[in-house]
Amino acid sequence: MAKEIVTKIKLQAPGGKATPAPPIGPALGQNGVNIGQFVSQFNERTRDLNGTTVPVVITVYKDKSFTFEVKSPPAAVLLKQAAEIAKGSGVPNKEKVGTVSAEQVRKIAETKFKDLNAYDLDQAEKIIRGTARSMGVDVID
Repeated sequence: MAKEIVTKIKLQAPGGKATPAPPIGPALGQNGVNIGQFVSQFNERTRDLNGTTVPVVITVYKDKSFTFEVKSPPAAVLLKQAAEIAKGSGVPNKEKVGTVSAEQVRKIAETKFKDLNAYDLDQAEKIIRGTARSMGVDVID
């Protein structure tokens, strides 16, 4: 018999460096989840991501136990790392803040593929290119 699900919590936390501080602590605490246990398991599972922001979906059950699924980092975070910029442009159509190569876009699309709504890698690449465009990052072919 399956456990009864109470809620699902969606958070973004730094991989391998999560702490019980907000937003993690309050979100888990109000649902009765053991915060320390979650933080240690999350940090163990995401140790290789070394501070990269990672989305996580936590499923909380009626007996206060939990499971969680770590997603791939947001496309914007991966593009910022590839272009080596601190943030995207405030006016992306006029002010460009960086560039990435088509090869880097393909690698990001491969990383994100399972979390994107795309049937093949070419379509995933188009999604990443669109994100880059909206951030003011040029893609060089």
